[in-house]
Amino acid sequence: MTGLRAVAAGLATLAVLLLLWQAVILLAAPPPFILPSPLAVARALVEQRELLLRHGAVTGLEIAAGLGLGTMLGIGAAVVLSVSRGLRRIVLPLVIASQAVPVFAIAPLLVLWLGFGMASKIAMTCLIIFFPVTIALADGIARLDPGLTDMAQVMTGGSGRRGRRLRLLLRLYGPAALPALGSGLRIAAAVAPIGAVVGEWVGAAGGLGWLMLHANARAKIDLMFAALIVLAAIALLLYRLVDLSMRRLTPWAAGNAAPLEETTR
Repeated sequence: MTGLRAVAAGLATLAVLLLLWQAVILLAAPPPFILPSPLAVARALVEQRELLLRHGAVTGLEIAAGLGLGTMLGIGAAVVLSVSRGLRRIVLPLVIASQAVPVFAIAPLLVLWLGFGMASKIAMTCLIIFFPVTIALADGIARLDPGLTDMAQVMTGGSGRRGRRLRLLLRLYGPAALPALGSGLRIAAAVAPIGAVVGEWVGAAGGLGWLMLHANARAKIDLMFAALIVLAAIALLLYRLVDLSMRRLTPWAAGNAAPLEETTR
């Protein structure tokens, strides 16, 4: 029932947005090259479905690869930040600095270094999601109850120092920080499409960002809106997959028993 209610709420929200959109068309009557009607965009979605699917697959692959690579790098950086204060002083400024540079400024450099293929888009996506994954996991490890840490150290006191640290990481810190990692991954799934599209805007031979640029240059705004809808659908699907995966991996985490909208009632 919860799933049905969520679907019904989503459909109701979509219907309201479409009605508002159509109302603007009827009241303001903007030219189609400024704001096409919902019907014109729906027609573009149907008539250009093969084109949209082909370029959507390119962007989806870039997003998935960037999300996977960025997650692995983010987990590695979070572990480094957590195991040593000295390394934290060195690595943390670099992590923060990576977010201080606007993506539009670094995108041309990535295209210059990595070429017009998928590599530069994957790198851009990776750069965008690296920060939320790293900080969320590092914060989750730092917030672990010190009492649990002391108890685990006593229980593993007979083993070697290196082996004890590894067991603590795998059996205590890892599971305890998974909910925080899940929060970071949910943010990453929502913002990952930005990296891929920005990379395609700077230089590409395919993808939804490339298609938007060409549609805009030819005043095919309905196709541009259709590409945006496909991109939003990819982002929603990716977020949903990440959310479901983390709920299955962390059944003990608070808030997993019910969606946010139910817990806030």
